Amino acid sequence: MRIFILAAAAAGLMATPAAAQSHDGTGLYGSIGYGQIDGDSYEFGTITTRLGAKFTRFVGIEGEASFGLTEEEFDVSIGGNSGTIEHKYDAAAYAVGYLPVGDSFEVFARVGYGVSEVESSEASVGVTQDGESLNYGVGANYFLTSYDGFRADWTRREFSDNGGEADVMSLSYIRRF
Repeated sequence: MRIFILAAAAAGLMATPAAAQSHDGTGLYGSIGYGQIDGDSYEFGTITTRLGAKFTRFVGIEGEASFGLTEEEFDVSIGGNSGTIEHKYDAAAYAVGYLPVGDSFEVFARVGYGVSEVESSEASVGVTQDGESLNYGVGANYFLTSYDGFRADWTRREFSDNGGEADVMSLSYIRRF
């Protein structure tokens, strides 16, 4: 019995490299990384997470959530006091188009809809504000193995109701499942 278990384990280990090489680029993936949001009058650092699905090598969807790491100080023109503005979160959903450039490199473009929330405070008064945005951007994925790689991307957020624009650049670790 023990020999049978050892033989099955050895066969499984020998098949693992073949399975890793046969990944066709479709399926689920996730990523986590750092993002930098540059808005009209602020800059924030964020932790950005994504979960996506590629239906073919060329088409997929993804969801994204970011949480603020930094806050920005500002001066209030009335009374000369200072305050802070902090990125609370944002969430978005995208349709993604991919163009494989080789076995381990692909470029992509995406378009979607997002929501963001920031909080500003001065002295003991805090105000929370949220906004909706049309988001679009481009990026690239480079895979070191069939399952692990890195992602770099740029996304423009155009907020509704004259909320301005923001550019987001991020660098992430990506994992295919």
